[in-house]
Amino acid sequence: MSDNKVASKKLSGAGLRGQSAGETSLCTVGQSGSGLTYCGYDIADLAGNSTFEEVAYLLFNGELPNEKELSTYKAELAGMRDLPQALKEVLKHIPKDAHPMDVMRTGCSFLGNLEPESDFSEQNKAANRLLSAFPAIMCYWYKFSHHGVEIECSSNEDSLAGHFLRLLNGETPSEQHQRVMDVSLILYAEHEFNASTFTARVCASTLSDMFSCITGAIGTLRGPLHGGANEAAMDMIQSFKSPADAKEQMAGMLARKEKIMGFGHAIYRTSDPRNVIIKAWSEKLAAENGDTSLYDISVACEEFMWDSKKLFCNADFFHASTYNYMGIPTKLFTPIFVCSRLTGWAAHVMEQRSNNRIIRPSADYTGSEPRKVNAISER
Repeated sequence: MSDNKVASKKLSGAGLRGQSAGETSLCTVGQSGSGLTYCGYDIADLAGNSTFEEVAYLLFNGELPNEKELSTYKAELAGMRDLPQALKEVLKHIPKDAHPMDVMRTGCSFLGNLEPESDFSEQNKAANRLLSAFPAIMCYWYKFSHHGVEIECSSNEDSLAGHFLRLLNGETPSEQHQRVMDVSLILYAEHEFNASTFTARVCASTLSDMFSCITGAIGTLRGPLHGGANEAAMDMIQSFKSPADAKEQMAGMLARKEKIMGFGHAIYRTSDPRNVIIKAWSEKLAAENGDTSLYDISVACEEFMWDSKKLFCNADFFHASTYNYMGIPTKLFTPIFVCSRLTGWAAHVMEQRSNNRIIRPSADYTGSEPRKVNAISER
């Protein structure tokens, strides 16, 4: 076997890490600023000085909206929040013990049957419809399957963040909770060619419709090696009694070679720029709640993993305690990610379509040498 083939096999076996699979103007990861940019804007700048609707507009249009454009865009999104009755009936038939990501996948696909993207001139409309509908898909199923309540899927909340919290809790959220959720959605909105985004682009490269592309992305995020780290982190954090107990039990987990979710990253090497932002909000909510135990345990976990393995928290780890402080059920953590990352997925679909060539890589064959079929009596 040639050296080139050996090198090719090693790269393929490494999950394509370190290889460029295309071009994008949407995002950089680990290259400039604090380490993450959307369309040239640093994530810390966006999280501190913009709203999620502004970021969605930026990803879909390449520029931040002015005041009039933002007002028009928010009104458009607010007008698309309700769900068709047929979709509500489907959601009512999904059992309580279904995986919430399966609910999001089904909701997205079924909505594509009811309101198909007839041609690519409707791609922004389709993306905005999903952006508006996802909070209701998640909350309608959850409230009906867990509490027997059929909620009203529209609301008068000014933002998607406030709309989601109102659907979930049945009341207008506090200004602080609304802002925290807004920041969280900004942090999760886009992250270059991660597995789910690449899935969406591969699907888009076949000239498939927006709903199929997003459904495929949701299915990819469903896998535990890509999504669910914040849920796993929450389960772990809640199992610890104190910061000291956390460090002791984590030492045992490392000794047993158990995987600890929420640490390290495929691209970042020393820190995740999203972590410092959401960690600060977790600390604020802990103080507001008057109970800092979850935050203190989370900090102890962070310290232990860095001291022991030089592994840093990724964006998911402090999201766990942040969401918990806002009363969000753990099983909804990853579906919230879907509500945010839909913006990045859809933007990549649009970008792929703008200069498309079908994505069809080759593979290195590792099977048998050429052979012939023997008569069945000779096998």
